[in-house]
Amino acid sequence: MRRSSGSSRKRSTLAGRMAIASVALILGGGGLVAVNVYASANEGQSGPPGSGQNSGQLNIGQQMSTISCPDVTNSLPDVPDQARPQVDRELAGIDTQITDAYEKFASNKDKVARDPGWADRSVLAPLKDSRAAAIDRIGAAIGRGGGQRPQGLQGLAPCSLRADDNGGAASANGQQAQGQGQWQGQTPGQGQGQGQAQTGGQGQGQGQNVGGQGQGSLGNGPSKNDFVDIRSVQPNVRTPRAQRGGSTGLFTSNCGVNQNAKRNPDNVIVAPGVSNGAHHMHDYVGNQATDAFSSDTDLANGGTSCSNQGDKSTYYWPVLRLQNGQNENDANADGGGKDQNVGKIQTPVQVTIKLAGSPVSKVTAMPRFLRIITGDAKAFTNGNANANASWSCTGFENRQLKDKYPICPQGSNVVRTFKFQSCWDGKNTDSANHRTHVAFALKNGACPAGFKAIPQLQQRIVYSVPPGPGFAVDSFPEQLHKPVTDHGDFIDVFSDSLMRKVVNCINTGRSCA
Repeated sequence: MRRSSGSSRKRSTLAGRMAIASVALILGGGGLVAVNVYASANEGQSGPPGSGQNSGQLNIGQQMSTISCPDVTNSLPDVPDQARPQVDRELAGIDTQITDAYEKFASNKDKVARDPGWADRSVLAPLKDSRAAAIDRIGAAIGRGGGQRPQGLQGLAPCSLRADDNGGAASANGQQAQGQGQWQGQTPGQGQGQGQAQTGGQGQGQGQNVGGQGQGSLGNGPSKNDFVDIRSVQPNVRTPRAQRGGSTGLFTSNCGVNQNAKRNPDNVIVAPGVSNGAHHMHDYVGNQATDAFSSDTDLANGGTSCSNQGDKSTYYWPVLRLQNGQNENDANADGGGKDQNVGKIQTPVQVTIKLAGSPVSKVTAMPRFLRIITGDAKAFTNGNANANASWSCTGFENRQLKDKYPICPQGSNVVRTFKFQSCWDGKNTDSANHRTHVAFALKNGACPAGFKAIPQLQQRIVYSVPPGPGFAVDSFPEQLHKPVTDHGDFIDVFSDSLMRKVVNCINTGRSCA
């Protein structure tokens, strides 16, 4: 359906819990807690949905580092327009519930040490109750709005503790144990992920303070094993070959590097009308009127940082911070230090925004105010189904990392690349989960049945940071600043005349700006 332009169950007794004989071990830095927990069989998963991990006895000494909750948004059916404002507010409230619960867990390590069941009683059980109440209100709002009240959502209420997959441990030879995450083709979200374990690198960054182990660290991630030397990664970029009838043109929009320092922790797509709906700071280029309360009319009337004033589109992404012991001016603010995002924000040295064609067909115009989110801000706990992060280094961009930050050699800069969904359902400018109205092209470059090709937004963001594991992207606190959580957001506010120019340029194989 088209988006409008306007702005508990009772606590589980944990029956069957076994007594805990050993004392939990508190690890220095990073808020990691090694807990011996014997969970009851009905407490839900200890990993992301679909991970194959289920509740039960956790390994002795396992480092429980965060809270994992099933994502409610991705399970919603169509939401009537009348119910959308309340549903959006409730979903934003659920995010706040998780961040508050994570903060309570991470700041009470001493209590968990004395009583390993404390986290279940004092964090997970109240969180389940509050989530269940919010989920019930979402269902009621959908019903009142004329939709069919969704069934089975209450099963998403329970959350669990989970470990940092990397564990933060070094290999026996002193090198980092590193992983290279790859998704083949252009279809994130279609279950084609594969991990390739490697031990590589040249020892760069070893001994540096990362992941809560020293001055300037975030205190809740990332770990040193979230980084990999880009030179140890094999080339892995594959693109479909252009065919006859394809659209090979390119339109470039120059919108600056956010030299205006326009930033806020809002997300007008996911949490409209909610301050600090993202719980992390976003960089903005393009539309200068964008915040949580912007209506389509506000965006249409807003100024733009783009050199072509016909492009008033909103482009935003989480900021990148340097862990150098320096505090940003948001150290005590929402989205910043209050949400475990600390360190010096880095302004990109280059931002390139391009609209590209389809290798197999012509493209059609995007509808004005189309909203697209690429990647998943909660991919660490949700799993990789919607992940679309791409990290690399200048000079090595045929090697893309999905779940690792790159360690770039001297003279090479860090690169974040976002290739957005390029297929549209032809009807809706948004959807209940902000995903199903658009899709990625298939491996051969064609759109899935029922979708039509639109210009593909491609963003390339370059940073000059010191070599080594000393930076991290902002994230929800419980996501531990994992690189896989990187994501980008876009609202199309091209003028009709400029969008026609874009389409004509792409379909006729020209390069335009």
